[in-house]
Amino acid sequence: MKSFFNVVDKIKPLYDVTYQVMLFLCKIFLVADICITGMSVLGRYVSFVPDPSWSEEVVLTLMAYMAVLSGALAIRKKTHIRMTALDRYFPKAVIKVLDVLDDVAVCALGVVMLVVGWKYANTIGARGSYVSLPKLSRFWMYFPIPVAGFAMIIFELEAIYNHIKGIFIKEVDK
Repeated sequence: MKSFFNVVDKIKPLYDVTYQVMLFLCKIFLVADICITGMSVLGRYVSFVPDPSWSEEVVLTLMAYMAVLSGALAIRKKTHIRMTALDRYFPKAVIKVLDVLDDVAVCALGVVMLVVGWKYANTIGARGSYVSLPKLSRFWMYFPIPVAGFAMIIFELEAIYNHIKGIFIKEVDK
């Protein structure tokens, strides 16, 4: 059984790369958000600084990306909101089962976000455009949902695998 887990553990770099790419995107979007917002605010008060009409819509779109991608990142580091107040009253085996069930449910949510988000991005989003940027498709406004769904699936598969590995490895070590 350990050899199976040793083979599957070789996939860990895929999880690491996915995490690093999502984190890098969040950082880029945050920097872009700050720069665009700063330029917009300065443009209102300083005459030679441009105040682009598109700044509000682009900032809101970047914030949507950061919100859903950072939520997906929180899954991997287990920093998302969790209900653990009653954990000390349940046996450890029940907690492990509930953790796996929780991860399966969140993975299912990721699948829904990926499938439905992609459908919305390609239908509703592709039909419209930004008011202040008529050449830019609203696809980009809906696109963060399937991207975050993909990241959630990847991180939840890792979490489920780690739970299962923890159950079997402890049993073998005893």
